[in-house]
Amino acid sequence: MTTRCVCPGSYDPVTNGHVDVITRVAALFDEVVVAVLHNPAKTGSFPVQRRIELIHESLPAQLQQSGRVRVEAFAGRLLVDVCRDLEATAIVKGLRSGTDFAYELPMALMNRHLTGIETIFVPGDPAYEHVSSSLIKEVFALGGDVTGLVPDPVLAAMEAQRAQRE
Repeated sequence: MTTRCVCPGSYDPVTNGHVDVITRVAALFDEVVVAVLHNPAKTGSFPVQRRIELIHESLPAQLQQSGRVRVEAFAGRLLVDVCRDLEATAIVKGLRSGTDFAYELPMALMNRHLTGIETIFVPGDPAYEHVSSSLIKEVFALGGDVTGLVPDPVLAAMEAQRAQRE
């Protein structure tokens, strides 16, 4: 039996913390589905298709070639419905801090209530404890250096966007 988990998020943009969790979880499951969840009514920093491309480009080559990670977009659906359709056995969430746990726990309990699916919390690498997609965008927009906090393809894409605006 194939074990499959779902790693949900907006990934706008994907950070080194995201890549760390996805890579580590890929060693625990046969397949990891990186679910790019988005609200079609909202405009993100990157279009959904570009986010998918950046996630693929950001994964280690060995993981890309393994076929064990798949990246798909989902909109306007409950995460548990996505998991049911994908026949996932678990939801995996990376945690940076106790604040993340306090935010994620009620959702994990509701997801279990709705369908019985369990959520597995993976502690993030402490090197990325302060990194979030929203903070990355804010720091970068104000001229801060986010090198080492996002994968190189993401940094290049952010710089290209900035150059187009200027």
